[in-house]
Amino acid sequence: MKPGLLIAFEGIDGTGKSTQLPLLAAYLRDRGLAVVETREPTDGPYGQQIRALYRNRKQASPAQELELFLLDRRQHVDECIRPALGRGAIVLTDRYYFSTAAYQGAAGCDPARIFACHEFAPEPDLVLLLTLPVAEGIARICDLRGETLNDFEQRDQLEKVAALFASFPHSCIVRIHAARPVAEVQASIRAAVQQLLVRKGV
Repeated sequence: MKPGLLIAFEGIDGTGKSTQLPLLAAYLRDRGLAVVETREPTDGPYGQQIRALYRNRKQASPAQELELFLLDRRQHVDECIRPALGRGAIVLTDRYYFSTAAYQGAAGCDPARIFACHEFAPEPDLVLLLTLPVAEGIARICDLRGETLNDFEQRDQLEKVAALFASFPHSCIVRIHAARPVAEVQASIRAAVQQLLVRKGV
């Protein structure tokens, strides 16, 4: 059995990751491929602690916050990602360690150190980095979703996050312009994934 593939959706809040990921999953399943959809933070104990920080980020220092993300990711890798890859599935994750490097990097941690802390985590075969001006991402959150910005979504913070995402040089990253209509963004995503499937002989 061929090992599976790991595809991560990344980007600032409001870029459409949670819209685009299920569309890609359905497309791949229609082709007869086994797909696992997942997300970070997870619904596990550490993920729930992280979600509590959305309402009051001051509960934890940047170092404590980073540790929670690392603990949550270790559990995610052990219980979901590695087993699925071992079964030959295509794993689609809404956020992965690139988000940690960007968001916790923007909070004052060293992004290079954050990447170095992830030797336990499988490297993704493809990172779909959805890009969007911060103002438009915030407008989508507030106007389209009708939500109030949480502590991770403040504009000055997201500007720093976006700058860090833009700086990442990893060859697995494909940047997808996300300000276009949903169908156009999905077409670009499918084109990038198709190139991966051809390269991997899937």
